[in-house]
Amino acid sequence: MSDRAPHARVDATVVGRVQGVGFRWFVADVARRLELSGWVANERDGSVRCVAEGPPVALEELVAELERGPLGARVERVIPRWGRPSGTLGPFEIRSGAHPGD
Repeated sequence: MSDRAPHARVDATVVGRVQGVGFRWFVADVARRLELSGWVANERDGSVRCVAEGPPVALEELVAELERGPLGARVERVIPRWGRPSGTLGPFEIRSGAHPGD
């Protein structure tokens, strides 16, 4: 991956049976492998939210992995919202459900 590649941002909500099945750890492993910045957290409504920044091709791969999910998950849909990167996200992390956002 080139550091010169233009970066983008995706803020994705994953709906389905995605809590209690290792979904956040799955997402973190994928995002770290893709060298993305950002975070993943459980939401109170039972969904999982993932915010990531990096090269568009890597973000597209992340969204594809969100649609697949880990063994034991049942992803009903992924709702990605694409945008410009803030440049303020650090190394990819797992946040608690009570995260303040960014």
